[in-house]
Amino acid sequence: MSEFINNHTQRKEKLKNALQQIHDGKPYEDVKETFAEVLREATVQEIAEIEEALIKEGLPVEDIQYLCDVHVAMFRESLDQQEVPEMTPGHPVYTFRAENELANLVLNESRQLLEKFKNNPSGQNRDDLLAGIEKLKECNNHYERKENLLFPYLEKTGFTGPSSVMWGIHDDIRAAWKKIIRLLSEKSDFTEKEARGIDALFTPMENAIREMFYKEDRILFTNALERLTDADWLAIHSQEDEFGFSFTKRGSEWPQEDATLVNANKKQDEKTSERTIPMNDFPLTTGDLTLSQIDLMLTTLPVDITFVDENDTVRYFSEAADRIFKRAPAIIGRKVQNCHPPQSVDKVLEVVEDFRANKRDSAEFWIQMGEKFVHIRYFAMRDAAGNYRGTLEVSQDIAAIRKLEGEKRLLDE
Repeated sequence: MSEFINNHTQRKEKLKNALQQIHDGKPYEDVKETFAEVLREATVQEIAEIEEALIKEGLPVEDIQYLCDVHVAMFRESLDQQEVPEMTPGHPVYTFRAENELANLVLNESRQLLEKFKNNPSGQNRDDLLAGIEKLKECNNHYERKENLLFPYLEKTGFTGPSSVMWGIHDDIRAAWKKIIRLLSEKSDFTEKEARGIDALFTPMENAIREMFYKEDRILFTNALERLTDADWLAIHSQEDEFGFSFTKRGSEWPQEDATLVNANKKQDEKTSERTIPMNDFPLTTGDLTLSQIDLMLTTLPVDITFVDENDTVRYFSEAADRIFKRAPAIIGRKVQNCHPPQSVDKVLEVVEDFRANKRDSAEFWIQMGEKFVHIRYFAMRDAAGNYRGTLEVSQDIAAIRKLEGEKRLLDE
């Protein structure tokens, strides 16, 4: 056993050293040749642990994201040799993989439409390509389920690397298809040079999507199946409808009512019953309410509310009928640092740290989301002694409010 542990540790150190050399500029082909034997022996778990170690040792997430393709290229031979577990239709991993198979077909179709557009940038070919990219955007459901369901459960096991690295790649892909759609929507007549410009945006996006198929299948899903329990997968399964699916419907053969899943369901039911809302009154600053009344008030307000406590842990979100930003119970207990993509997390943390240091009491932002104009406000929550007790995020679609004029003093008929 000690020999196995020593070999495992030595292999990790050599692999980590190889990646560090890549980061320092050494050609990865040279590094691969030097560590070829070690690379062949590396497991998916070791690869993931190495990525985690580099992040924890201070290598910026942006650099990890940039090097991610190089890392996969180094380990591809090892990854290709590892068996991919068969799953049952309905299991979250089966659904993820099915979506990737179909997304690959949609991506191929989009590439064909782009080639037609490049050869003849007519209005009809432009329309067909635009429809193809709009269809490709359905991949976003797949990405959102990863970000809001799979990542939180993996983080609870200490596996945090994918949350930052993959989320950043998702956002790069989203930015690319949004830009392509915007350019194609601005006009109907394109020159061949402009059509090649669309290709220059599409190709790196296409490569990133295809590489993500591989990284998910060979690294992310393999690690998830190794780390997550049946109860975790059931919890993910129960929340998937909130985000929807890409190009397919979820299968119905999983979960099966075997002993393991029955016990997992029983534990989930017991946990739910423990959260039964008591009906006794609670004295507040002004008046007193039951917890049931408080819960109804929070879900009736025409705003999205999310509360992060003084330890940067998400403790609550309101389940309004028409939420602006999708939320799922998986977010409860998650660190706020992991709830935002790398491109925006620094701004959120800056606000929280300013609240903690008593530099400000609120912050606000506003963004255009299609027809919605979303006003986002952050408020510092402090107790009677002025101690920071958390951050309250309040988001509201104010598009209709901005259009109001004059007065209205009577009810509509």
